[in-house]
Amino acid sequence: MASACEEIIAQLEECHAKGFMHKAGGGCNDVKEKVNQCLRAERSKMQDENRAAARAKRDKIKKAQQELGL
Repeated sequence: MASACEEIIAQLEECHAKGFMHKAGGGCNDVKEKVNQCLRAERSKMQDENRAAARAKRDKIKKAQQELGL
C-alpha cells in the first residue's frame, strides 16, 4: 500500500530516533505532515480504484439481470 511513502516514513523514523525531546519539541512535525499527505494520496488512489471496480461489477450484474429479464 504505502510503498510510495516508504522513503518519507524512513525519514520520520530517523527523526524519531533523535530522541524524545526532539520529537516532543515538534522537530518531526514537518516530516510527519509529509507522511500524512503521502498516505492520504495513496488512500485516495486506492479508493478511486475500488470505486471503479465496484461500478464495473455493479454494471455487470445489472446487465446479467437485464438479460435474464429481471
